[in-house]
Amino acid sequence: MFWFPSAQWLAAAGYAVFLPNPRGGQGHGHEFAARVAGRVGREEWTDILTGIDLLVAEGVADPDRLGIAGWSHGGFMSAWAVGRTGRFRAALVGAGVVDWGMLAATGENGRFEAALGGSTGWSGIGPHPHDAVSPISFASRVDTPVLILHGAEDTNVPLGQAVYLHRALRHFGVEHEFVVYPREGHSIRERDHQLDVLRRTRAWFDRRLRP
Repeated sequence: MFWFPSAQWLAAAGYAVFLPNPRGGQGHGHEFAARVAGRVGREEWTDILTGIDLLVAEGVADPDRLGIAGWSHGGFMSAWAVGRTGRFRAALVGAGVVDWGMLAATGENGRFEAALGGSTGWSGIGPHPHDAVSPISFASRVDTPVLILHGAEDTNVPLGQAVYLHRALRHFGVEHEFVVYPREGHSIRERDHQLDVLRRTRAWFDRRLRP
């Protein structure tokens, strides 16, 4: 998962923070990382849920006050999660992928994204394999409040992904906030914007997860 500084910020505020490295992640060799090619959102999701269930069973996490957040691929997983389950009371999607076919066509790593999603929009008349692993396909199931954060100049995961999610959630009447950071790319680098991410993240979860 993408490094997410708000994790440290939330932990310092008293939250129990789970930072998983599921299948598809780094540090365990090529086979471990390649397990999700064409199957994004599946093995990773199983691994993340297993970790959450363990933390709940051990009394570390409160099953009635769960939140989920991520940036980049972690943002994808956050968007994926809220379309698959209603277990989370709040979510943050930072620079996240919501449509793999769209990303293959517009992102700077198109071939790589096509391999992850399993297909492209020009693969013929759909439905396509990437539709089944794209969070946007499940937007009608979302009832978790979502905070969407994205850099205006992101070329890795272009802003259109966030706009797409915003419009889908608006269409289905889902509570959400959408923030675009000017001049920012895939990572937030300007100090004022970094501070805003931290403060906004904590405020978002405080309103929904605090007793």
